[in-house]
Amino acid sequence: MDSGCLAADGDSAILVRVHAQPRAARNAVAGIHDGALKLRITAPPVEGKANALIVEILAKMFRVPKTAVSLVSGPQSKHKRFRIAGIDLPAALATVGKAAAVGQG
Repeated sequence: MDSGCLAADGDSAILVRVHAQPRAARNAVAGIHDGALKLRITAPPVEGKANALIVEILAKMFRVPKTAVSLVSGPQSKHKRFRIAGIDLPAALATVGKAAAVGQG
């Protein structure tokens, strides 16, 4: 699995590159796309709705509170970076591997 979408940010935090696809039929992890975790989201890209939904999805996926997920860059772009506190890189890699396999299968 390509782990280019994840990077460690200290001992207990990670940075996640996300490629968002708004206005999808349903929320889903669609695998790894150009070194980013591709997320299909139902929310439109207006008034921060898509970003808020991505925060919810990432928090649920990595089993951390929503307050542990913060947008680092790309608030108005399809290409975003999020920081997630409370998870280390090996655990995050395992989570993304499972989610990507399910999303592509």
